Amino acid sequence: MDKTPKREMRKMDRSKALILLSVVAVAAILGSMALTVYASDNGEESNNGFAGWFNGKLRSRTCGQLGGGRRGGGPYGYIEVSEEYKENVINIAKSDPDVQNLLNDGYNITGVRPIITTKIDAEGNVVMKATKAIVMLQKDTISCASVLVDLEAGKVMEIVILTRTVIEKP
Repeated sequence: MDKTPKREMRKMDRSKALILLSVVAVAAILGSMALTVYASDNGEESNNGFAGWFNGKLRSRTCGQLGGGRRGGGPYGYIEVSEEYKENVINIAKSDPDVQNLLNDGYNITGVRPIITTKIDAEGNVVMKATKAIVMLQKDTISCASVLVDLEAGKVMEIVILTRTVIEKP
């Protein structure tokens, strides 16, 4: 009996199995990307990077959408922010002369995003506190700014301004 045909048949079966596994893996990746696009596209501009590439909306994103965001529960994930917290953060931001200049220049406040720190003490107690926040400002759809506010110090720590320029070519 010659065992050579059986060995070659096993090699062929292994290569077919490897090809099939590769095709299934690629299909799974493409399927998950398509589901992500479908799930994130609610008829408005999408926050998802894949959705922007696939449905041609990447260039039309607004400043608040450029950085992406967490899904679920609202703009802050599953954290609900009180109006008093927002007002306190906004009042501190508005008291800064540089923020006042941005507001006078046409920027609008579009959101307040708390920065939450979590500390665990020696006994294992967990303490969460939002002592800082980011105030999001936007002017039209091409300029946006983020203002880092320290609530404990009662002042603005940093301002980052982003402007996007699009040059269309025929």
